[in-house]
Amino acid sequence: MYESTSSKPIGIVIYFCLLLLLSHPLFALPPMQLYVELTPAGGVLRPEPGRYSGPVVLNRPITIEGRGKVIIDSEGVGSVLTIEADNTIVTGLHLTNSGESFDKTDAGITLKADKVIIENNRIDESLFGINILGGNDNIIRHNTISSKNTSLSLRGDGLRMWYAHDNLIEDNHFINVRDIYITNSLTNRFINNRIDHSRIGFELIFSHENEMIGNSIEHNNTGIVLVYSNDVIIKNNHISHLRSFAGSAMAFKETYGIQVIENEILHCAVGLSANAPLNPENVITLKNNTFIYNDVALYFYGERGGHIIHDNHFEANLTDVQASAPRAALYNDWQSNYWDTYEGFDNNQDGFGDTPFELYSWSDRLWIDIPMTQFFRGTPMMETIDFAERFASFSDPVLMLIDKNPKLQ
Repeated sequence: MYESTSSKPIGIVIYFCLLLLLSHPLFALPPMQLYVELTPAGGVLRPEPGRYSGPVVLNRPITIEGRGKVIIDSEGVGSVLTIEADNTIVTGLHLTNSGESFDKTDAGITLKADKVIIENNRIDESLFGINILGGNDNIIRHNTISSKNTSLSLRGDGLRMWYAHDNLIEDNHFINVRDIYITNSLTNRFINNRIDHSRIGFELIFSHENEMIGNSIEHNNTGIVLVYSNDVIIKNNHISHLRSFAGSAMAFKETYGIQVIENEILHCAVGLSANAPLNPENVITLKNNTFIYNDVALYFYGERGGHIIHDNHFEANLTDVQASAPRAALYNDWQSNYWDTYEGFDNNQDGFGDTPFELYSWSDRLWIDIPMTQFFRGTPMMETIDFAERFASFSDPVLMLIDKNPKLQ
């Protein structure tokens, strides 16, 4: 009489038979999901080097180590890897060829868990890179991420976060993606990431108390955009070569309590644009930043000022400061900034000018009011108009700002 044994060993035998069958050259890629199912909770999966098929779902905590030699190809279907279990570790994988659905947010990795480590992976030909949905306390580091090879607006976001808090995003390279899009996510840290040849570096919406430190954003349309996101720290970032007509290295809307410290803004259409604070306590602080070779270093819109702008460096910009309203920038707190156009002296050798720095709007007001005339910026014709205005003006120029203690060095 035949007696059946435990169903678990039978199941394992069936899995192994399927693996052997599907690994045969007559069949397509071996499915990584079968190897995942054979790995117990808390176990380590080290697949043999090679190419495997996806999609893959991790619904219990395991460690997958690809060692840079394992490729998971989703063959154009869904997300390549979906992580639903806390305390999972994924390292050294090459994840490629996700689906193309924006509605389903097909991604290289969809993360729906906490305390997960994702590091040293390569994600390419995936619509979205990493999509975090409600995941907290995760570590995303040392990954290289790119989107589908299509036009900029049809790419997915390199990183997309929704209701995701206390995550560390560190030392990743995002290239040829759309945006890094963060919404309703608090107290995350974005450290030493590179974002280039994309649309928006960081876009934060309703995301408070985040930190962006040491990141490099180059050759994008726009750098850092904050919308209704308060108490954010932006420190020691390098943002350069953002030449889109409507782009800014940093753009803030209804965003307050922002610390902008020790950043380098180089060769951008606009260095920073921000609205005037609605309340006296809702100010932006700019300290020790460098603005070089920008068309407009700072642009303010709104009727009232109040932002704190101390110890910054302005050099070789076409226009240092402009505003939508004539005196919107005048009421900011300007102190101890370096201006390369300052024409005063330092007789007491203390490193500061003896007279205040005053910035007036002359011919540059022309291309602020009539954007089409921007084509002529820097031309001999515009320089002649500017000289004539300064030499024998028909009306008083608008005073943009007064820095009572300008630095000379």
